[in-house]
Amino acid sequence: MTNIFTKFRRVVEAGLFEFVEEKEKKNPIAMLNQYLREAQKETEKAVKLLERQQLLKQELERELRNARHLEERRSRQAIVAGQAGEEELETFAKHEAEVYKERVVRLEESIDLVQQQLITLESKAEEMKHKLKDMNVRRLELMGRENVARAHHSMNKLLDDTNETNRPFGRFEELEIYIDNLENKVNRRYETSVMDVRLAELERQARQVEKSAQLDQNVL
Repeated sequence: MTNIFTKFRRVVEAGLFEFVEEKEKKNPIAMLNQYLREAQKETEKAVKLLERQQLLKQELERELRNARHLEERRSRQAIVAGQAGEEELETFAKHEAEVYKERVVRLEESIDLVQQQLITLESKAEEMKHKLKDMNVRRLELMGRENVARAHHSMNKLLDDTNETNRPFGRFEELEIYIDNLENKVNRRYETSVMDVRLAELERQARQVEKSAQLDQNVL
């Protein structure tokens, strides 16, 4: 049964891996953005742990100051009790002073250890921040290269559409031919329109001459 579940888990993991790889191929920028978001979350977690460790050190330092204060206080009280002949109080105060002394030693060791851990955590946190910044810079660089590649692809497709073999010219050449043809059509229409105007004017003048000749004949 264990082997079956192990094989099933491996199959699922392999399928997810292939799915991620396919997504990376289709949209590498989107996947990189996802990785950056995950890295940002991990960095934020590390920073929070570092802050907790710093708070822990501060708490230990407060306990250390309190232990030292109580050790000094019990030591003074033991002296006062001894001078007063209060052996029971003197014994109690000395015992308390020894307890606080041992606590001071233990707290000092704990603080030293926490300090070393803080240095390591701070170094790791800074390293993570730099890595995150480097990844973001690489993302921007990749986006720039992708934009350039897309621009070149669009420009090349517009300038020379090799995919459409039926077209003998590139897109710009086609546009130029289309504009030339359109201009020729417009010019021909303009010329035709001018000719029509001139012919109409000649017809009007001819009719006017004809009317004048008829009037002259009627007068005669």
